[in-house]
Amino acid sequence: MSENALAIALAQINPTVGDIEHNTELVRGARAEAAALGADLVVYPELVIAGYPPEDLVLRPAFQDAAEAAVAALAKETADGGPAMLVGAPWREDGKLYNAALLLDGGEIAARRFKHDLPNYGVFDEIRVFAAAPPAGPMAFRGVRLGVLLCEDMWFTDAAETLSESGAEILVVLNGSPYAQDKDDERLGYAVARVTETGLPLIYVNQVGGQDELVFDGASFVLGADRALRLQLPSWSSGVAVSRWTRRAGVGVDGGFECAEGERTLRPEGPEQVYCALATGLRDYVAKNGFPGVIVGMSGGIDSALTAAVAVDALGAEKVRCVRMPSRYSSDHSLDDAAACAALLGARSDTVEIEPAHAAFEAMLGPFFEGLEADATEENIQARVRGVLLMALSNKTGSMLLTTGNKSEMSVGYATLYGDMCGGYSVLKDVYKVAVFDLARWRNQAKPDLALGPEGRVIPENIITKPPSAELKPDQFDQDSLPDYAVLDDILQGLIEREDSLDEIVARGHDIDTVRRIRRLLYIAEYKRRQAPPGVKITTRAFGRDRRYPITNGFTRHE
Repeated sequence: MSENALAIALAQINPTVGDIEHNTELVRGARAEAAALGADLVVYPELVIAGYPPEDLVLRPAFQDAAEAAVAALAKETADGGPAMLVGAPWREDGKLYNAALLLDGGEIAARRFKHDLPNYGVFDEIRVFAAAPPAGPMAFRGVRLGVLLCEDMWFTDAAETLSESGAEILVVLNGSPYAQDKDDERLGYAVARVTETGLPLIYVNQVGGQDELVFDGASFVLGADRALRLQLPSWSSGVAVSRWTRRAGVGVDGGFECAEGERTLRPEGPEQVYCALATGLRDYVAKNGFPGVIVGMSGGIDSALTAAVAVDALGAEKVRCVRMPSRYSSDHSLDDAAACAALLGARSDTVEIEPAHAAFEAMLGPFFEGLEADATEENIQARVRGVLLMALSNKTGSMLLTTGNKSEMSVGYATLYGDMCGGYSVLKDVYKVAVFDLARWRNQAKPDLALGPEGRVIPENIITKPPSAELKPDQFDQDSLPDYAVLDDILQGLIEREDSLDEIVARGHDIDTVRRIRRLLYIAEYKRRQAPPGVKITTRAFGRDRRYPITNGFTRHE
């Protein structure tokens, strides 16, 4: 490079929290790839050495030691004359722990910058583990002044303003930005705002992959000083791309560094984006935790069918085992639909009759239930028998059981503890029921690039068109006890995603008594959700760290 020409590689990679050795090898591999492309500098995601988010793991001194040792080793390797590296890692200085960006060049740690704006909302609680640093000036890199920001620093003006005023020439942002619906437009909006304010071009590098309930979509990009998109990396896949820069004479957008036009991959939208998030989250949860495969209880309904489809696309059909568990109330069409779905997906399908166990429980409990009306108790026994059987298969084979419930049903408690809530991971935990149908229809018409499953239809049409039913008693349908799912989801989105008042929801055309009933069900089901398995976050208010409500809650009596 020269002071007037620069090649900066964007390394969009998939680290694993806590696996410092593995993450360091990913960093090395990306550097080698970037070197072959002629890069002078490789930029990595936020906290790439530790993995993001490390949560309280980062407070362990032994973990801090290991992360800093990995950075030191990588720094020494840059003495080979190859590309420099800008890596994210936890870093201690003056008795404080920082979320740091470290420039490794010439065999040493050439510069350090620490995160200023620490997020403390939604899934983020960085204030708990890191110290905030004051805004700092640019890093000097081989005659170029790099304005380094760490993720949240880009969402506010102060850090970028400081960099601009102190002579930065290119803004470089290291990110661990989790996916949520429509968030990519929000990120781009903040990036455009910082470019507009500073007059500087901007490089945005985000990680990709799943970490527990969070998924990261990558979609790294470069904006010119004129706010035009110069480079766009793919969503949902790892990769290295090189941005090529030339310094021009002049002031503002007419001068400074200009990035040459590069490849701009179209971002997936709508159902495809959500489907890829679900598959990515499941794939990495299974792989990073060492499970050989998954088990899905197949009811013949839409939720288990979509869960199985995502599992096959994420893992491959050979790692997915579908299990039918008919009861005396199971319809022939449900059994046929479940078998047909497994066949379309190419997954193994087994059948275990639950009637012997169901009858045994009835006989044991009969004397204690005598004279009492049948109710949900009897229905829950069936669900719990199925849970025991599925968990036994999971324990014996080592494959993880997937929970198949969706966000609409979990919102109102339409699920059985220790029954259909059994499992290690919930693919549809943050997907409303109407969206479940949309995703099923979309997958029957399209196949995303990351999918390992078959082309064409993977979910029988009858599963999509028939009325949903738990089939725990004769002639049972979901809408016997719940509003139509379009109505239910609209009410729930008001209550959960926007925290609307009753009056605001009623003004949307809903019956006040129905809204009150759904709100009551939402609040009293909190204890169930506390015991639910983790699942992929796709909305802005997923149950768990996004939305932390008390179980004991008397506020509704005053509304």
